[in-house]
Amino acid sequence: MVFSSLIFLYAFLPACLLCYMAAGSMRSKNLILLLFSLFFYAWGEPVWVILMILTGLFIHWAGLQIDRTRGTPRSKRYLVLAVIAALSSLAVFKYLGFVVENINSLTGLELAVPKFNLPIGISFYTFQTLTYAIDLYRGNTRVQKSRINFLLYEALFPQLIAGPIVRYADIAQQIDKRKMTWSGFSSGLTRFLIGLGKKVLIANYAGQLVSKTLGTGLAGLSVIEAWTGIFAFALQIYFDFSGYSDMAIGLGRLFGFDFKENFNYPYISASITEFWRRWHISLSTFFRDYVYIPLGGNRRKQVRNMLIVWGLTGLWHGASWNFIFWGLYFFLLLWLEKKVLGRVLQKLPAAVGHAYALFVVLIGWVFFYFTDAASIFHMLRLMFGLAGQPGWRLEGGLLLRENIVFFAVAIVAATPLARNLARLLTSLPRQDRRKRLLAWTAMAVNVLLLFVCTASLVGSTYNPFLYFRF
Repeated sequence: MVFSSLIFLYAFLPACLLCYMAAGSMRSKNLILLLFSLFFYAWGEPVWVILMILTGLFIHWAGLQIDRTRGTPRSKRYLVLAVIAALSSLAVFKYLGFVVENINSLTGLELAVPKFNLPIGISFYTFQTLTYAIDLYRGNTRVQKSRINFLLYEALFPQLIAGPIVRYADIAQQIDKRKMTWSGFSSGLTRFLIGLGKKVLIANYAGQLVSKTLGTGLAGLSVIEAWTGIFAFALQIYFDFSGYSDMAIGLGRLFGFDFKENFNYPYISASITEFWRRWHISLSTFFRDYVYIPLGGNRRKQVRNMLIVWGLTGLWHGASWNFIFWGLYFFLLLWLEKKVLGRVLQKLPAAVGHAYALFVVLIGWVFFYFTDAASIFHMLRLMFGLAGQPGWRLEGGLLLRENIVFFAVAIVAATPLARNLARLLTSLPRQDRRKRLLAWTAMAVNVLLLFVCTASLVGSTYNPFLYFRF
């Protein structure tokens, strides 16, 4: 089940809200949320929901032992056991086939390659349970004694499938005690509908443009079509994932949870360092706090630490060499910025930095989109006019002209312009009449957005979530 589906919007979510509000105690509310979350996951993964539950139960048990043996060597052993248990399922289901394929290629063996359907969201809930065990061992959070509450943290449906990665320490108090307020509900609903609009109206349409260009094969494309396609993919993946994060944050607010931001308009960045402070913030901070700093951070062997982190970042996105190359590509750029390029960019006009960041990010998306080396290098040659294909075709020109308004709207939506305008309007001195007008306008916009998104979902079968495969 996905958020941008009619079954979720008009059946699952209303039923969950009604049952939640009817429940009396916080324990009952948590149990209702847990049952709905497990049903939500089982809708698409009826078998692997058992794996998720077993993972959560084991990490919860290990957490109890870490707390019980605190201050002794056994506490660290339980932590190691928890980390191994969490990562082993990820290693088997996501990476074992990749490892065996490469062993066969290197040695000439013909070992049987295991084939698994990757459990949806396994990378996200694995990392979440790891934050609990590690933070508990470090003394950064208290032990959760309730199995129901811990499983709720692991399986909470707003962020279960595609993040953001929510650290236990950030919502520990909210699991045990939170309030469902009208202001929180209202802002959560607005945030959810903004994310829904990003996904349904922008990401889905951009994805169709990607299919019309890059999805038709590279042999018949012109240079302008190649750039149009990769730019459309950049829009698709941003609005797809940031839209999902907006919906997750909004849904959390409906039930009284406060999740941290996961995107901060990354395409306005003036460097790659800034880009990765704004893109998928929960993943970047996870690797910073749980891998980079423990390895030594900036204090010792910085280049080695960066290389490990960005190799793992690429590998986290998928068991394929193109994702590893994608991670190493950004490692190289970040290293260059730390050594030389960052100081050069600071001396240049800001527009130059923005152009540079957007250009290298678009090149990076080539490594992300294509899974085989031949297609990656063909695409790069094509983009720079080195593939012997025309720079312009009538079909490409028509496609660009027909979608120029869409691209303009998407570009504006990828900046904080609309957010800043909304903040300006709400910060104006409010008379009662103006306050009521703003409230009614916001409500009307929400209703219109829901109606347009519903109409789009009814009339289209194209509704993928790119980050489900991660």
